[in-house]
Amino acid sequence: MAMSPAVLKAGLVIVGLCIAGYILGPPLYWHFMEGLAAVSHSSSSSYSCPPCTCDCSSQPLLSIPIGLSNISFADCAKHDPEVNEDTEKNFVDLLTEELKLREAQALENQQKADITLLEAKKIASQYQKEADKCSSGMETCEEAREKAEATLEAQRKMTATWELRARQKGWKEGMTKSTAQTQGNVQTA
Repeated sequence: MAMSPAVLKAGLVIVGLCIAGYILGPPLYWHFMEGLAAVSHSSSSSYSCPPCTCDCSSQPLLSIPIGLSNISFADCAKHDPEVNEDTEKNFVDLLTEELKLREAQALENQQKADITLLEAKKIASQYQKEADKCSSGMETCEEAREKAEATLEAQRKMTATWELRARQKGWKEGMTKSTAQTQGNVQTA
């Protein structure tokens, strides 16, 4: 039994919509809920709760009445000025201590960075000295090469001049010393 193309297309469209809803649904839901919460918060901000009144001295610390399950010792302490002052002092002390620790850590990190920078400068200086030596050596080698080339060229010119004179006197390549002397004696005689 073959399906018609229209039914197949409709099925694919439904599957695509389901996948899109699965992917886009949760983020849209949470954005909608945040908007609703913001609207309800702004409308309820005009109405404020009366402050809780409790007598902490009359309630035992561990026994909380069953009907008042949201009232606890911490709630009572919120309204006690002495406890608030102590809590603020402790909080300030803790913050001060944490700032001192962070400052000490930052100082230690700065010292480590300074030491590392100094070591890097020393190593860079050593490499620069080696590079300068290498450059100086290269210049010396280059000068020596240029002098050697000039000397070689002068020697070639001198050799060519002497060879030309020797040929003019009758010297031929491959001639031995004894035959050159006899020819020289023959020409002088």
